[in-house]
Amino acid sequence: MAKRYLVTLTPDERDHLGGMLSAGKRSALTLTRARVLLKADQADGGPAWTDDRIAEALDCGLRTVERIRQRFVERGLEPALGRKPHDRPSRERKFHGAAEARLIALACSPPPDGRARWTLKLLADKLVELEVFEAVSDETVRRALKKTN
Repeated sequence: MAKRYLVTLTPDERDHLGGMLSAGKRSALTLTRARVLLKADQADGGPAWTDDRIAEALDCGLRTVERIRQRFVERGLEPALGRKPHDRPSRERKFHGAAEARLIALACSPPPDGRARWTLKLLADKLVELEVFEAVSDETVRRALKKTN
């Protein structure tokens, strides 16, 4: 089956990747990706190795080689060397504007009767009681307070 994404490096790109490898000052992941691109180079003077041979020589998976080639063709050199950026965080932030202001105001207010100070658990329970949140953990409250002075 013919390769769908053919890597053809310009002499400048080849020099850039070679310089990166000789310096060795990047992460192992970046250096491995640079080696994959150099071995897959179909341009004149490039080795044009097969994906199987590259995967075996660099001790990585066949799909890894395919994805690196695809990312290079679709997005360019730098995105092919780096990690894929996340589209969004895995979990949305719980504290935004008004809720965070409410938490800070509550933490700065006098503690409940019989208490010397607010605890994280007390703050979390009070936020649920005030219906700011349906449920919130004391760890989430801690992280929100830590990010504010």
